[in-house]
This record gives sequence, C-alpha cells and structure tokens, in this order.
Amino acid sequence: MAAPDWFTAAIAEPPVTGTIEVDGTPIAYRSLGEPGGQNILLVHGGAAHSRWWDHISPLLTTGRRVVAIDLSGHGDSGRRDHYSPDRWADEVLAVADAGGLGRAPVVIGHSLGGIVTLALASRPGTPLGGAIVVDSPIGVPGSADRGEPAMGRMRVYATREETISRFRPVPAQTSLPYVFDHIAAHSVRAVDGGFGWKFDDRIFDGRVPPPAEVREFQCPVTFFRAEHGLVAPGARELIERAGGSFVELPGAGHAPMLDQPLALVTGIRSVLREWADGSRPDAAETGTR
Repeated sequence: MAAPDWFTAAIAEPPVTGTIEVDGTPIAYRSLGEPGGQNILLVHGGAAHSRWWDHISPLLTTGRRVVAIDLSGHGDSGRRDHYSPDRWADEVLAVADAGGLGRAPVVIGHSLGGIVTLALASRPGTPLGGAIVVDSPIGVPGSADRGEPAMGRMRVYATREETISRFRPVPAQTSLPYVFDHIAAHSVRAVDGGFGWKFDDRIFDGRVPPPAEVREFQCPVTFFRAEHGLVAPGARELIERAGGSFVELPGAGHAPMLDQPLALVTGIRSVLREWADGSRPDAAETGTR
C-alpha cells in the first residue's frame, strides 16, 4: 500500500531535536511548531520511542508547539539502573520546560506513557492544561499487581535489515504498512555484536508494568479506549468517578497510531477544541464526531 500524501508530508516535517539531563541521565526530545495555546507533550508507550508520533505530531501543530519525548531507557535517551512512573513523570515535566511548552502544557500519553500521564494528572500542584490517556491499563486503586512476564532478554541480530524484519507491535495488532515500516526503521540501534532495539530490556525487569491507579484528577482528563486494546471493563466508571471523560476509538488496536492515526488525531483535536471552549468532552465515539 502506497503512503498517502498526508503521511508523506507529515514525516517530511523537520523537527528540532534536543537533550536535557534529568537526574544525571540525558533525555532526548523532538519538537515541531511554534509555541501558542495548548502546547502538547507526547509520551510513547513501553519499549517504544518518540518517533511513534512522527506522523501524528505535524497534524497537531496548528497554533501550538508539539514535543515528543524519549523516556529514559527508550529511544535516544540514556539508560538508568532503575525505572519508575514517578521518575518518568519528572522527565516529562523537565522536557516540557526545556521544550518551551509554557506553564500548562497538555500531556498525551499512550499505554505506559498514559500511566505516566495519569500520575502527573493526579499530582497536586502539577501545572498541566490537560491530559489525554490513550488505552492505558487501569487498575483498582491500591492494586499491587505486577503482571505477567512481558519479554525476555533482548536479542542481537547480525544486520540492521534483519532486525527491522523482526519488528512487531506488542500486543500484536494490524497496522497500516507505511506507518509500520516507518516506525520499524527507526526502532533499531547498533549494539555490541550487531543490532538491537532502541529500548533497555531492564525497563520492566521482564514483567508488564502494573496498571495505573486512578486518583482524583487535578486537571481536565480524557481517556481514549481502543476497541481492540488493553483497557479492562470498568475503566469508564473509574475515570468518570475521578472527574475525567471517556472516549471510544472504534476499530482501533492498542496502538491507534498504527492502525487508526487519523481517528486518533481527530479525537485529540476534538478534545482540545472542547477544552479551549470551556466545555467537557462527551463520552462519544470519535468516529461519529
């Protein structure tokens, strides 16, 4: 399938790259657009990186700056001995400041990035203009579930091409071929003995991260649930009880930037517009907006 014009134009947008040190570790980020209202910081999922947003960021830059972060242990950022959602949240705030997003950016996080985003949205005194969480597992408050094993040790492949050919989203889902190929090509790095992936295989200690605890929100929050994603039944009630809104993404897999990127963008734009107008997003399907 040939890439459509909108995608080709989006990935051709040249970002400004930067790095800031947070707790002794370099944190990389990519930015597009000029600062305006509702500036955005995008947070990728576990074992992903900022370039999962390459085709999304340019579609959100009208009247605002958009920054995509590589959390520590991911992408082009440095590695740590230990990782936690709270430490990643500190990295997000530091990059928001370094990236020129102003005093109250909107943070948008997918999967693990959504867990980090929820942690920020629940922190008293955190200066967020809003938070959008995309298909992040939600747990019962107080849950200590550590999940099941997520992945083994990272394999090393002889060539870059072989590594790219092994790229697979986790969990498995359908993807638009041109989006899949772009992300796969930017997920590889040279390592001792060959090539591997752009993440530290110690980020989860071999286990799925625990689901997010939902506490009272300190800013506007909208939760996007992918129809074929990972969100458990009952998430809507938890989100709405905490003061947030809930939106369905029909037909989408866990990572909607792979299979439903334009629906994801439409949903984000709709939420931002409603927040700017001072209204709360309805619990509607983005496909019907």
